[in-house]
Amino acid sequence: MAASNSRSCLQYLLHLAHDNLDFRLPNISVLIMARSVCAKSAFELWGHGQTHSELKTSILNYPLENMSPFMHKNSTYRINVYTFNKTLQFADRIKRIDAMEYLPFEGTVSLKEPENIFCLLEDYGTDPNNIPEHPNYIYFGRWIADGQRELIRSHSVKNRHFIGNTSMDAGLSFLMANHAKVKENDLIFDPFVGTGSLLVACSHFGAYVCGTDIDYNTIHGKGRSSRKNQKWRGPDENIRANLRQYGTERMYLDVMVSDAAKPVWRKAALFDAIITDPPYGIRESTRKTGSHKDITKPPDGIYVESHVPVSQAYHLSDIFTDLLNFSAHHLVIGGRVVYWLPVYRPEYCEEMVPLHPCLLLISNCEQTLSSHTSRRLITMEKIKEPEELDSQAHLSDPRFSPYQGHNAFREKYFSGLNKRCGKEDNKSEVNGE
Repeated sequence: MAASNSRSCLQYLLHLAHDNLDFRLPNISVLIMARSVCAKSAFELWGHGQTHSELKTSILNYPLENMSPFMHKNSTYRINVYTFNKTLQFADRIKRIDAMEYLPFEGTVSLKEPENIFCLLEDYGTDPNNIPEHPNYIYFGRWIADGQRELIRSHSVKNRHFIGNTSMDAGLSFLMANHAKVKENDLIFDPFVGTGSLLVACSHFGAYVCGTDIDYNTIHGKGRSSRKNQKWRGPDENIRANLRQYGTERMYLDVMVSDAAKPVWRKAALFDAIITDPPYGIRESTRKTGSHKDITKPPDGIYVESHVPVSQAYHLSDIFTDLLNFSAHHLVIGGRVVYWLPVYRPEYCEEMVPLHPCLLLISNCEQTLSSHTSRRLITMEKIKEPEELDSQAHLSDPRFSPYQGHNAFREKYFSGLNKRCGKEDNKSEVNGE
C-alpha cells in the first residue's frame, strides 16, 4: 500500500509543481513528504555500498558540483548516524563520523541549528534474533525532509474524543485522503461516516467535510460507549467534537441521518472526493430502510418525530453499485471515490472489483485481515458525466456487477474463523492442554 500511496500522492504533487513552474527534485520531494504518512524521511543519495570502503568509493564518484553548494566555508552542517535493527554506542557513532574525514567539508559543525544535515544509514537486516556484526548495506546522503508519520501518533484513535467499534485507523485515514488527492477548500463527503475518522483526516488538509449515516445513535453521539470501563457516551461525544479536538472545526459542515440506498442530494456534481468505508456485516450491520412486508404509510406521507424506520438487509453488491452510481452523479470531473472492498482471498480475482462507465480505476491495494480475508483499497476517478443508461450498466453488462456472487462475505469470514479455532482446539487436545 505504501507504493500506491506514494504513486497517487506523486501524481498530485507533480501537478502542484507544474503549477509552480519549479521542477527541482528537492522541492518536489519536500511536497511529497509534506503529505506522505508511509515514508519516514527523504534523502539525496550521495553514495552507497556493502562496506565502508565501497561507500567511500561511491561518495568520491558523486559529482563535486552537486556537493559544493552544501559544503562551502560559510555553511553549517551536522552528520547523523542511523542504524536499523541494531543499536550503536555513542563512541561507535563518533568513530563512524570521524572516518568520513575524506568528505570535502569547508563549513562549520553546528549540532543545534545546522543549515544542512547529512545522514549515514546502516542496514542490519530485519531479523532481531540474528543481527550481523557488520551492516548488510550502508547509505550516505543529504537529508531533505521528514514525512508525516507524526500524524499517526497525534491523531491516534486511542486518544480521540469520539470513537466507535469500527473507527478507521489514523494512518489509513490519511492514506485514503492522499489517494483522493484532498486539498485545501475541497468538499469531501462520506456516505457511511460513522464516527468521522475520514472527515478528521481530510479536514487536516484544509478540506470542508460532511457525511451521512443510517445509525441515529452514532450521528448524534448517543447510546453505549465503545470505550473500556465506560457504559454510555458522554454529552459532547460527536463528530464535531473530534474536529474541534484537532483544531479543524471550521472545516466541519455537518452530518445527518440518511440512508445511502436512498440519496437525498439534488442531482448535481457537488463533491471533489467521496471517501468511505462501507459496513461489511462483521462488526457493523449492513442495512437500509425498507421492508419486504406491506407497510401502510400515513396519508400525508409525513411521519411523527418519534417514528423509527423499518430496515432490511443491504447486500454488499448493492452497496457498491449504489456507491459507484452516486459517485458518478455527484463527483466533479476528475474527482475521486476511495473506498474499501472486502474480499474472500481464496476466491479473489481482479475482475471482482466493481466498475462503472463514468469511473476509471486508478489503484487497487490489498490490506490483509487474515489468512482467508482481506480488503482492497479501491481508488476511482470520474472521467465523464453519466448518461441515461450508465446507471443501469450493472444490469446489462456483467463486467459492471462482478461482486454479485460475493454477498456472503460475512458467512465466509466467520466460516474461516471457526475453522481456525477448530484447528487450535484440536492442537490443544493433542498436546494434552
